[in-house]
Amino acid sequence: MSTISLRRDHDLIEKVIKSMEATIQLLTDGKQIPESILLPVIDFTKNFTDVCHHSKEEKSLFPALEKAGLPSNMGPVAMMLMDHERSREIGTQMEESAKEYLSSGDSTKLVSDMQLYVDHITEHLWKENNKLFMMAEARLQYVSEQVDKELTEIEISKLNDLGKSREHYEQLAESLSKDVSQEGN
Repeated sequence: MSTISLRRDHDLIEKVIKSMEATIQLLTDGKQIPESILLPVIDFTKNFTDVCHHSKEEKSLFPALEKAGLPSNMGPVAMMLMDHERSREIGTQMEESAKEYLSSGDSTKLVSDMQLYVDHITEHLWKENNKLFMMAEARLQYVSEQVDKELTEIEISKLNDLGKSREHYEQLAESLSKDVSQEGN
């Protein structure tokens, strides 16, 4: 199935989103969040979600869907491309507000940007999981092995370029879950 790799990514992204939600609550409650938690969140959103995951969709899944009759200039694929661009914008804002927070201690903008990112990505993942991926599975059933191969190659290439691995980001997500829950105690 041509979406298995992407669904695995979504599971990992959702795990980090849960940590972000807990971080937002801690900041709202007046707790200080250390750099050791914030910087991995930024790394994950920038590098895993955008550079790796979105590249897999943009360089393999979306072109395959276009060949199967879903245009990229309108409809679901166009919407996902706009969502990816918005994710990048919010991620950049969040990175800036995290730096600001770490230097000033004022979490107002960071909380706002993180909440915006959480809301946007949560909605985006829902659209992909429940709509786009179902279309992809129906339309790409005859080329799913090729798409799966491309997705794996893109993931390996993008993560190698970053000097990271999938295992690195899986461990990062686990660590964030533990670290954020410890901050709350």
